[in-house]
Amino acid sequence: MPTRINAGTRSRRNGRRVARGIVSVEMALLLPILVALALPVYDIARNIQAQMILINVSREGANLSSRASLTYPMQSIMTSLTATTPPLNMTAHGMIYITEIMGNNNCDSSGNNCTGIVVAQYRWNGGNYYPASHTWSCGSAGTSWATDGTGSCSNIPAAGSSSPAVNLLQGQLSTGQIAYVVEAFYQQTPLLGSLNLGGGIRTPALSPNLYAMTVF
Repeated sequence: MPTRINAGTRSRRNGRRVARGIVSVEMALLLPILVALALPVYDIARNIQAQMILINVSREGANLSSRASLTYPMQSIMTSLTATTPPLNMTAHGMIYITEIMGNNNCDSSGNNCTGIVVAQYRWNGGNYYPASHTWSCGSAGTSWATDGTGSCSNIPAAGSSSPAVNLLQGQLSTGQIAYVVEAFYQQTPLLGSLNLGGGIRTPALSPNLYAMTVF
């Protein structure tokens, strides 16, 4: 005997099909909006994580440089620092500089003009990203990066009036006092760039260039 489907049952089935169709249309409309909202949040979270890692690297690097520079090569110190940076890919997108600054002897009787001078600078050999140091850049005044694997800057004049001067720590170092400046760089391209909203209006984009510095 054939099964009869009454009008009420057909109506409920059709209603469920219509409801599923409406949900699919709503999801298709909302998904791009949800993705557009999620990507900036994810980008910001990535940048915060990377910045915190760079800050820790620069702090620990300054601490190690001041305590262990006479025991371990600077290159070993920098390599050990980069081992703590995952998930960042420091080899491809990161760099570390360590700059040794000394208080000069050109202060006057009132303590003015007490600038620091660069007596050494080191660059991590394991990186393939080469931003310029914000403290002082090797390559000027006859200096150049050594090719002996130490990552040091060659031909920096001995401490004296001909040494390269820097404004960092101006007036804060006494004559002969040493400070180590550790800079950590990382380039992280945002997943979502600036969006054109029309009418010449664009949303701000996160900077891909991250940086942290610590002086010890």
